[in-house]
Amino acid sequence: MKKLIVLTLFGLLIVSFSTTGYAQKLEFKASGFIDAQTYWGENVPVRNTSATIFQVTHKDFAFTKVPLPPNLKDKALDKSFAYMDSRARLKFDAIMGKDLSGTIYFEIDAARWGDSPGGNLTRASERNTVGVWSTDRAAVEVKNVYIDVGLPYFGIPVPVTVRIGAQPIGVRPQMFLYTDGAGIMGGIRIDPVTIIPMWGKILEGSDWASDDADMYGLHVNAKIGSFVIGGYGLYYNMNTYPLFYPTGVNFTSLTGSTSTFTGSSSYGPIINGTQQADIWWFGAYADGKAGPVNINFDFVYDYGDVKQKQVTYGVYTPKVKYQGWATRGKIDFPWEKFNFGVVGMYASGADANKTSTKGLSGDPVANPAAAPALSSKVGSYVVPPGSEHDTNNNESVVFHGTDIGASGGIGVAKNANYYQMCRGGFGGTWFAKLYASVKLTPWYKATLQGLYIGDTTKNGNTLGTAVKPGTTTLRDDNDIGFELDLINELEIYKNLKLTFGGGYLWAGDALDIKRGTLNANYSPKNPWAVRTRLMYTF
Repeated sequence: MKKLIVLTLFGLLIVSFSTTGYAQKLEFKASGFIDAQTYWGENVPVRNTSATIFQVTHKDFAFTKVPLPPNLKDKALDKSFAYMDSRARLKFDAIMGKDLSGTIYFEIDAARWGDSPGGNLTRASERNTVGVWSTDRAAVEVKNVYIDVGLPYFGIPVPVTVRIGAQPIGVRPQMFLYTDGAGIMGGIRIDPVTIIPMWGKILEGSDWASDDADMYGLHVNAKIGSFVIGGYGLYYNMNTYPLFYPTGVNFTSLTGSTSTFTGSSSYGPIINGTQQADIWWFGAYADGKAGPVNINFDFVYDYGDVKQKQVTYGVYTPKVKYQGWATRGKIDFPWEKFNFGVVGMYASGADANKTSTKGLSGDPVANPAAAPALSSKVGSYVVPPGSEHDTNNNESVVFHGTDIGASGGIGVAKNANYYQMCRGGFGGTWFAKLYASVKLTPWYKATLQGLYIGDTTKNGNTLGTAVKPGTTTLRDDNDIGFELDLINELEIYKNLKLTFGGGYLWAGDALDIKRGTLNANYSPKNPWAVRTRLMYTF
């Protein structure tokens, strides 16, 4: 009798879903954008890392303590650069009613117009090679592939949705996290509360071993009056760390240009790291309107450790403890055609006497004056592996990211890291910004902004490599500089927009650099940048 009841219910469920499924009509949508950009500047890191004077490389965690070679003046130092690039994204949505859809999202990039082709010693693949002369390149990237489904109630009187597949994973991207990866994300709506559980598979490793890396998270927010109040907690359990790195290079002693992970075949195959990491992030935020002003507030705290998987030759290497934080507040006052605003941000910095440039267990500390001590604590605010926070914060033209650029701009503070944790665009710095914008016509908007940027790293500088006179001891400065920007937005057609602007950074002492192996410092010329972006959306 029980079997009959179960079979009957199962049959009714099939009939129910079948009726619903066949009753739906497939709707197929395409959307995306195509853009073209120009870059012109001086002493600002560019995508050619060999021309990056501040040595902001993928390996850099909190500092840039790689001494500049004496011949760098023959390369990028104090010389202007110019190039063009472009990006296109094409998104297909197959929608079967309000409760079921599938998405495939492609990205097509030209890292530079006039770039070198892929498949040679300087470029291992044809990724980002649409700008190569005689295009016809295998340069289409799969960005996302996922299914969105609204679950049947099953007696639960609240809407429940699930997204499964390679998807965008974001929590407060301007402050903390944006990445693309395979996982499962839910959505539970209990008015006025939204609950978003999430899980991501960062690294599988060997199927038969506990060497994988996973992300677990919970994000909750609620609409309370005119404000949205939210909080989140994310745990990254990385049994393999750093996630992967190229053989042929000693990961614990990378120096100079070889410290960049370009994917060049000369570095050999990519293999997994030899350490482990357990890191938590907790955050809270508020967005809303109080009287005539709009308010945004964020706070993030990170906590955890990195340790060796095994003891080498009986030598014990201590854990590296992570504990950092960052906060940001923004107030906007719109008035007729104008908008006036103020932003303040502070992110804790590391101590060069307590951590290495990479924050790994067993590495010597960054400051030679504290040698032979080993890395023990990272006090800088850090973001998770793969987070593109640095290209999403949109705080300025020169130092921080700006959406004039294809992926948020490439300022002095760019520090994208897909292999391990890094400071993002905020760690080790603080700033105060004032800005004003005016929409002079329905099709033209101008924004003028100025910001002072400071350094929060101890016993060293976040970006600069300067040392005390006649010694190898790192110099500790507070002043990164003052930046002034002008940004213009021109709507040529409804779907065609031209953004152009420029910025100039009066550099402070914290951007001074050490010249080669000599114990002498050099102050580069003030960084500046002019950028344009023509973007067609559809």
